[in-house]
Amino acid sequence: MNRSNWIGSIVLVFVVLLLGIGLAAWKYESIQHDQAASAGQSEPMESVTVAVARAIDHRQMTTSIGTVLALRSITLKNELAGTVREVRLVPGHIVERGTLLVALDVSVEEADLKAQEAQVALAKTVLARRQNLSQELATTQEEVDRARADLDVAQAQIARTKAIIAKKTIRAPFRARVGIADVHPGQYLDEGTLLTTLQGVSDAVHVDFTVAQQVASELHVGETVEVLAPGHAPVVMATIVALDSRVDPTTRNATVRAKIVGAKNTFAPGASVRVRVPVGPTKNAVAVPVSALRKGPGSDQVFVLTTDHDGQTRVHARQVESGPMIGDDVVIYTGLKPGEQVAALGSFKLREGLLVAITQSPASTPHQAREAGTL
Repeated sequence: MNRSNWIGSIVLVFVVLLLGIGLAAWKYESIQHDQAASAGQSEPMESVTVAVARAIDHRQMTTSIGTVLALRSITLKNELAGTVREVRLVPGHIVERGTLLVALDVSVEEADLKAQEAQVALAKTVLARRQNLSQELATTQEEVDRARADLDVAQAQIARTKAIIAKKTIRAPFRARVGIADVHPGQYLDEGTLLTTLQGVSDAVHVDFTVAQQVASELHVGETVEVLAPGHAPVVMATIVALDSRVDPTTRNATVRAKIVGAKNTFAPGASVRVRVPVGPTKNAVAVPVSALRKGPGSDQVFVLTTDHDGQTRVHARQVESGPMIGDDVVIYTGLKPGEQVAALGSFKLREGLLVAITQSPASTPHQAREAGTL
């Protein structure tokens, strides 16, 4: 009985060994077959367009919100109280310097002026008579001096009355656009009542904006900044004309004023604009199409094209330090040299060491624009 069990165990072990040898032989033959099949296939390849990194001189920029101001702007108020006699305030209209805007009633002052003019005429007559008598020694010098003083007082009264009439006749101090007004004939105005606003009209405007104190310390009068209006208005260059002498103790920001020349009807006074301000010195950098930059969780990278020992073109990932966009390009500070070729359109499907085929760069399409916009 024991002999039969021993023989059965040997047979079972022999059968298992045969099965193992058979499976190993089958697996080996399968691997050899797959290797032979793969040897006959070509290496995967992707098509990309190529861009050459070009050298540029770049200066970093920071963005601030600015306010457009007219070169001359005032809030128009009446200096003296009175009743409105005439109004020529038309909101939105441009008035020239000296144009009558509001006239207050000056009938009392005009009557006083006539009386004072008569007083001056009398004072002149008395003075002339006293001077003639003085030549004949028929009057004293004191009488002559008193007559001359009376004339001076009468003339001063006329000047005062004319000044009051002028103050009650409000005219435009410069060429300006009239703001909204709510003044009507017959209306009594207290002293200092708001009449309207006047915005100077010219080919130039000011833009006031604030920057951090570190940025302000590097700015100088005469430097240029970029002004961008809302919508699709083009970028306008402005020249810095003034830097505030103090820093706001709360925000630690300083106010800067720039001047835009030749921007007539482009920027309305009070409008909000974006101002791009240069920061720091100019740096040497390179620019590549924005489609060549791939952003990752760790750092940015581009795929640089190289030729292997077989003369085929492959790509290799390169870590770079990227900067802002300039149009359709992106600035690269470090990691890439001028003249190096990088994969542009199609770079999203690449990996390290992949074989690539270079295609001619097609005209920009909406699809390409969307691809660039996802970076």
